[in-house]
Amino acid sequence: MAKVGIFFGTDTGNTRKVAKTIHKHLGDAIADKPVNIKNATVEDLQAYDVLIIGSPTYGEGELPGLDSGTSTESWLEFMPNLSGAHFAGKTIALYGLGDQVGYADHFVDAMGMIYDAFADCGAKFTGFTSTEGYDFDKSKAVMDDQFVGLVLDEDNQKELSDMRLTDWLKQIESCWA
Repeated sequence: MAKVGIFFGTDTGNTRKVAKTIHKHLGDAIADKPVNIKNATVEDLQAYDVLIIGSPTYGEGELPGLDSGTSTESWLEFMPNLSGAHFAGKTIALYGLGDQVGYADHFVDAMGMIYDAFADCGAKFTGFTSTEGYDFDKSKAVMDDQFVGLVLDEDNQKELSDMRLTDWLKQIESCWA
């Protein structure tokens, strides 16, 4: 097994595409192939010391899942499984996809909700990024004036995604080096 586990939730495939790009950058020696969270268990995540976890935000700041309008289960259905789980000693790097123009009051909120859930389980985090260069009103993913992970806006700033992703991976690479 590789050192890094990559898990994501998706419906349209954008978050999966980012997960695959991350895996391509890291390679098989460092990261296992990305896994859709609908096909994962808590034990699958706990098998890694380093996790890269991604999610889009749906509608008015919702986790993806059947109740938020996705066609399959996702983070909304997985999150209750974290109750009582232990992630102490695990390092998590989060990435989130959102639309800062259409959902300026709920920009990448799902990433913030995932952060809170894993923090409650004792995980530590890496990969916080600046809010500079984004134009939004509110986000549950902001802590101490930083995002709790990498933020990509494929709707309004797609041309910046590759650079942001590359810079972020360099920032977090000490976790598995």
